Amino acid sequence: MPTLQLILAAAMTMQQSVATPAVAPALARAQAARAAARPALAALTATAPRLATLPALEGLAALDRLAVLDAADAAGAANPVAATAGVRSADQPVAQDPTDSLWRAARSALNRGEYESAANLYGDLMRRYPNSARAGDALYWAAFAFYKTDDAANLDRARGLLVTQERRYPKAGTLHDANALLARIQTALAKQGDQQAAMWLAQHAQQARGGDTTPAHGCASGDEEDDMRLQALNGLLQMDAANAVPILRQVLARRDTCSQPLRRKAVFIVSQKHTSETEDILLDVVQHDPDAECREQAVFWLSQVSTDRAVTMLDSILLGTPDEALREKAIFALSQQQAPRARDILRAYAENPNAPADAREKAIFWLAQEHSRDNVAFLEALYAKLTDPDLKGKILFSLSQTGGTDTGPWLLEIALNEHEPIELRKKALFSAGQRGANLAQLTALYDRVQNTELKEQLIFVYAQRREAAAVDKLLDIAKREPDKELRKKAIFWLGQSHDPRAAQFLLEIINQ
Repeated sequence: MPTLQLILAAAMTMQQSVATPAVAPALARAQAARAAARPALAALTATAPRLATLPALEGLAALDRLAVLDAADAAGAANPVAATAGVRSADQPVAQDPTDSLWRAARSALNRGEYESAANLYGDLMRRYPNSARAGDALYWAAFAFYKTDDAANLDRARGLLVTQERRYPKAGTLHDANALLARIQTALAKQGDQQAAMWLAQHAQQARGGDTTPAHGCASGDEEDDMRLQALNGLLQMDAANAVPILRQVLARRDTCSQPLRRKAVFIVSQKHTSETEDILLDVVQHDPDAECREQAVFWLSQVSTDRAVTMLDSILLGTPDEALREKAIFALSQQQAPRARDILRAYAENPNAPADAREKAIFWLAQEHSRDNVAFLEALYAKLTDPDLKGKILFSLSQTGGTDTGPWLLEIALNEHEPIELRKKALFSAGQRGANLAQLTALYDRVQNTELKEQLIFVYAQRREAAAVDKLLDIAKREPDKELRKKAIFWLGQSHDPRAAQFLLEIINQ
């Protein structure tokens, strides 16, 4: 075993505090010894597999990790003085922190995404230097590396490491981060059926229901990545509704400022628990929660609750709230309801001259998204009643977005109606083109309209179509249109075409 002893001695030499001039030679000797020993070690383990369980050979497994030290110590080999920590001057050396090499190697492996290697290196540091300043933080980073592997066995190891850190290193700088990491690990384990993790999540989620009345300036950050309470609440998504909903109710009953992030998270989780209580909880939040965002989110998630009571509440919010954001959420929630009454409420709101114009526009948009022929007919009729050009323009745009209904002919009628404002006629033309209106009708319009702006808009509409007939019309305009500016517009759009006829025409113009 002389070779093995040499390797172990070289490895220990690398990790101990050494004088500056000895770093590079020690590293070189260790690397050479490692390389020389590998064939012998391979042969030894091949002929005697049971030897692999010996403690001495277990220690040799760490030697493979010397490779990750190479890059970290390369600079030190070239310039030992600059690389060694704590050197005040050439004749006043200060001992190097013995954990430096392992710490740098572990960090390097973590940065490369070699998570198991990083976890093992951090673990080595803690085992070999349990009383060092870095030992507690090494446990956190080992747990983090194991967590990143997303392997059930490694997640369990990570949990154990964080428990050890809390018990043995209560003053570690990473202890606060470790709490949030533990919550994420427990959530991941609960997803995989770990009962211990599920119980932990239930217990810690219940902590969020307490009556903390700390002033706002003393609250936790509310950062989900940093707050164990929020992570624990997230874990309730994995629990059955019977156990999760009572906890969520108590969280949402809080009214202190510090619980705002918890209540906002709880509203979402309640919305995912489809129980007989879901509607009551969300309606209670809408009516009584002091936080505007909580109320808005509760209204938004009522879109998933298809009951007459929910529709009534949404109608009440829509007509009664002065809050613009809350109105918008109520309009969306109503648009997602399947009940005919919800559709009737939106139609009445779109017609209501006393309602805010921006909210009416949103109601118009969502009515058009239903892809219902009845809604299309309603919006076409509403267009004729309106005087507000913005609302009329919203109808034109919204109908251009509908699917499954033929609105092209109606849009062309608006475009040809000389009593309509020119801007609305232009919007109608564009919408007709986007809706795939009959190209023969569109090209025939050019000679029927006299307004230059409408002709320019038609040229643009033709340019957006991919049919050969659209290129034919642009070529015709470029050759025969008396208005020079309109000809230029047609030539410009022909230049954007991939049709070979357009390229040939442009070449002819150039060669004139």
